[in-house]
Amino acid sequence: MVLLSLIATHTDVDLETVARLSAGASKVSSSLVDSGTAVSGSVVLATCNRLEVYCETASDADIEAARSAVVAQISRQSGMSEDLVSRSFATNTGESVPQHLFAVGAGLDSAVVGEREIAGQVRRALIEAQENGTASGGLTRLFQTASRTAKDVGALTALGKRGLSIVSVALGLATDLSEDRDWSKKSVVVFGTGAYAGATMALLKERGCTDISVYSSSNRAESFTASRGGTPLTRQSLPAALTRADVVIGCSGSDSQVGAEDVRRVRAAAGKPLIIIDLALTHDFDPAVREIDGVELITLESVRLAAPAEQVESLKQASTIVADAAKNFSKQQLSREMDSAIVALRRHTLDVLDSELEKVRAQHGCTGAAQEVEFAMRRMVKQLLHVPTVRARELAASGQQEDYIRGLEALYGITLERGDTASGSTAAGSAEDNGTAGEAGSAEPKSA
Repeated sequence: MVLLSLIATHTDVDLETVARLSAGASKVSSSLVDSGTAVSGSVVLATCNRLEVYCETASDADIEAARSAVVAQISRQSGMSEDLVSRSFATNTGESVPQHLFAVGAGLDSAVVGEREIAGQVRRALIEAQENGTASGGLTRLFQTASRTAKDVGALTALGKRGLSIVSVALGLATDLSEDRDWSKKSVVVFGTGAYAGATMALLKERGCTDISVYSSSNRAESFTASRGGTPLTRQSLPAALTRADVVIGCSGSDSQVGAEDVRRVRAAAGKPLIIIDLALTHDFDPAVREIDGVELITLESVRLAAPAEQVESLKQASTIVADAAKNFSKQQLSREMDSAIVALRRHTLDVLDSELEKVRAQHGCTGAAQEVEFAMRRMVKQLLHVPTVRARELAASGQQEDYIRGLEALYGITLERGDTASGSTAAGSAEDNGTAGEAGSAEPKSA
């Protein structure tokens, strides 16, 4: 089992390109797994400033084929050329995969360091992949560990204790730009009904805002406001709400963008300033709205520039937690890969033992002497298997597991099925404790 990830984030790629890459991102995982490529599992993490595709493949030899499959699928979904898609993504393998994801989940790679929303997005990405049947065992463990690491960073460091997020920084900027800083007097229109819209609603209420209207181009405003409050808007009632609004917040990322002329027309009779906060990756508002008199535009780039720097010590502590978690995860994955080999060797050896014991029973029957011979032989086999088991762990820790597996094939003719190794840990542990191979384990040895 090998994990890899393709990463396009705000730190390396402009947000416009990230937005284009993200078009049709929800279909990428299913297409990859269903198309019979080298990808056996996939989870896509798409947020306002990143697109990350995590994959599982059978071996290191399949990495390039898996990457090519991802690039081809994203090119097909986005309409961008494969060359441009390929150049937009960095590729992580080995320990770099958990190192990056754990840092992302903990908010260390966010525009607002320590933000809260990203941990929830990491969790939802896994849930969506599980519901779609694309989350392999290795990816499930990876994302679950990322969530636990994010919780550890939150509990053990001061990072993010101020509750900063992209939304909160954006609202802070809006407060600074307002003539009246009192949110209880403001009329706000929110575009969207997703996670960012929910976070926006909660933070607006914390600031005392009660006049909140919600518009959804997919007609989900009514169900959204039924559970969160606010007034649902229709296409017909939207212009009037925009005319009286003090602040408009876009976090829907829908295909229908509000144009500068549309805003100019509905604001002609407003007679007061308007602040537009556009948090959507694909822009809910034409950037040209900033040219309209009386309109201020806050974007994700504005948020990134305004985000305060966290304390150096907090960042250092958080980075250490992430690095340790990534290292431990990688060690556990290497150990899992060796479990199948260990189980296969034990089965092979015990099969030989059982064959010889059958000869003893056939010749001597179930006598006390035969039982003593069996006990002695089983104890001897257990001792003989101890060193190969220890060596397997040592080689896994140093990244030499392939040498061990090739040795089994060369010496014993044991060929491993290199697929799922999820249950190998239990089987190997049971074998070592009890001196028997047990029935668990995903690798079936084929003895020569």
